Amino acid sequence: MNPLILKWLRKLSYMLGFETVSSFPPGHPYERTRWNGAYFDIASYVKPDEIEHRLCEAITNTPLVFGQIDNPTPRMQRALLAVLEERMRHNRGRATELAVQLVHAYDSAHITEVIPGLRAQVAGTRHDDIGERARSVMAFLASTQSPFDVIDMPV
Repeated sequence: MNPLILKWLRKLSYMLGFETVSSFPPGHPYERTRWNGAYFDIASYVKPDEIEHRLCEAITNTPLVFGQIDNPTPRMQRALLAVLEERMRHNRGRATELAVQLVHAYDSAHITEVIPGLRAQVAGTRHDDIGERARSVMAFLASTQSPFDVIDMPV
């Protein structure tokens, strides 16, 4: 088939949303953010703000999907932190699982720090076992006023 026609068909398929995306478009402030398409079915025509909203909603409803996102945006981190804080505050259990996911996310050099000192806290426990690292992060979060006292700064 003619390469020009194939290119046009691919572009049309993308524009109509038959393709799915697993990252923000090039040039987006969080273009390093990637997600596993098997967990998030997001059509190619969806705007970046709506993509982020859908991912945050998924995290709020099923927080363990946070582990399927590389370099989550500050909004995504706050969605996880809200669930984590609620579980820590009300002893709802499985808070450590969520803290482990936060530790793994902060092992990336490309993640935007949403709470001042969190990156240093995670880095300081690099040689500990993952359970200890998660408990350390939860203790750090418990000592802060609130994970939501942070203002988003442009990258």
